[in-house]
Amino acid sequence: MQRFIETHTNEHFDVIVIGGGITGASVAYEAATRGLKVALLEKKDFSWATSAVTSKLIHGGLRYLANGEIALVRESLRERRVLENIAPNFVYPTPMMMTHNSRPLKNNKWVVKIGMLMYDALSYDKNFTWDKSKQIPMHRTISKEEVLRREPQVRPDGLTGASIFYDCTSIFPERLTLAFIKSAYAHGAKVANHAQVEGFILGVDHAVKGVQVKDLLTGKTHRVEGSVTVNCSGPWADIMLSLAKEGGNGSGALRRSEGIHIITKKRLVSGTYVVGSMTPAGRHFFLIPWRGHTLIGTTDKPYTGNPDEYRVTRQSILELIDEVNSCYGDGTLGYGDVCHTYGGLRPLVEDQTEETYTSSRRYEIYDNADDGLDGLITVEGGKYTTSRMLAENCLKVVAAKLRRDLGRSTTAGRHLAGCDIPDLCAFLFTVQRDNRDFGGPTLEYLSRNYGTDYAEVLALARDDRTKAEVLNADGEIMAEVLYAVRREMARTLSDIVMRRTGIGTLGNPGEEVLRKVAELAASELSWDNARMEQEIAATMELLTLP
Repeated sequence: MQRFIETHTNEHFDVIVIGGGITGASVAYEAATRGLKVALLEKKDFSWATSAVTSKLIHGGLRYLANGEIALVRESLRERRVLENIAPNFVYPTPMMMTHNSRPLKNNKWVVKIGMLMYDALSYDKNFTWDKSKQIPMHRTISKEEVLRREPQVRPDGLTGASIFYDCTSIFPERLTLAFIKSAYAHGAKVANHAQVEGFILGVDHAVKGVQVKDLLTGKTHRVEGSVTVNCSGPWADIMLSLAKEGGNGSGALRRSEGIHIITKKRLVSGTYVVGSMTPAGRHFFLIPWRGHTLIGTTDKPYTGNPDEYRVTRQSILELIDEVNSCYGDGTLGYGDVCHTYGGLRPLVEDQTEETYTSSRRYEIYDNADDGLDGLITVEGGKYTTSRMLAENCLKVVAAKLRRDLGRSTTAGRHLAGCDIPDLCAFLFTVQRDNRDFGGPTLEYLSRNYGTDYAEVLALARDDRTKAEVLNADGEIMAEVLYAVRREMARTLSDIVMRRTGIGTLGNPGEEVLRKVAELAASELSWDNARMEQEIAATMELLTLP
């Protein structure tokens, strides 16, 4: 992929998408498959914000049933199956164990049983998957004794049993988002990261005719003109919208909630199940086996202030640790056990509730012509799982504004770029069989996270065997760094270690590894020594626990 902003002249687009998270990526992909000329702009890196701070789950939203959001749950379950189909190497069925206690009432096993029966019914098409190895069974209920046998760290006090059901995990959400962007690019979309929209181009009737963009890598400003602009900037949606309004100052009033996760090497779960527990206050958290570690999350509390200034705080980490210790394990999880943390903001679309945990995760698509800003559409809310469907619905609004028949969506029926794998088990076996000059963990990691593109990474390592050097226990190799820069538009060290590879996503890999990666990136991107040291320092700071 190439950053189109570097050579952009006066090309006119049908659709300009602002935001390179999963929502913007999905909208760009959907629009490109309909034959539209598309430009996608992201002010930092693709999937750097909300889309990168998930719980690694692609789920139906069981808890939303308690809010009566049956349509949202049904849509989520349908889209869970679609993502299993179109991204088979990224999305996998995973057994979930939801523990039950005598209190609170909503965690009573008989109350939850009703919800589980509804969940099974709403996912009636869950086994209509292209790859028949991804079959999902119905839920079942197990006894207290069976829970403790399978997951010994579940606290026995008040325990009445557990429900076993299936949802899906997404092993690398940042690369799954990138697969949507690569798919858009393959269908002709022009994309650019590190390209910040600083304002809108307005016509005499105040209609939006495009955007003013600053290339943050060169400092140059460009006009990008288009017929329709779609604001997919997530927690920044209101701030972006205000820039188009007369006298707008880049401020807004969107409701946002904070969610954080922590990662620990401490073995808190068996590794077989994602374990869900409920706090005494009635809020769920999950303990998720992930790359030999335990991923714990998420929190959900209101956030006020500029989203650009958001950072995970030590207080938030300690609050999550306290929640876990209050109802799970032996109560000794401590700050010193945390090897990495991440957090971000979710945009919320309604204000009926004060408590963000009970707020809806539905999405809304606004035609801003109602605000006097014809040519602008704003998308708010939503969840990772339903982003493809959100994009399909967004294109209905785009089609109306363009006054064009764009046909029907095809994105649910085709694999994403690099994901054309009819039989995942056969694919993984073939990769191991045909590439015995590389270690098993390396082949396992590359085949799952790069899909059919894994061969291009191996080719780089075969051309220069120094690039076959293994960097971590997952088997990641130096050739991934070259591939990230040359083929996947990585332009900073954090782009490489946090979103193209998993080198930094379990915490600080150490200065020696970061320096090796930075030196290779510097040779590819023509960084001088000062720039390289700056990149290392910035990434070390990013990976330092608050």
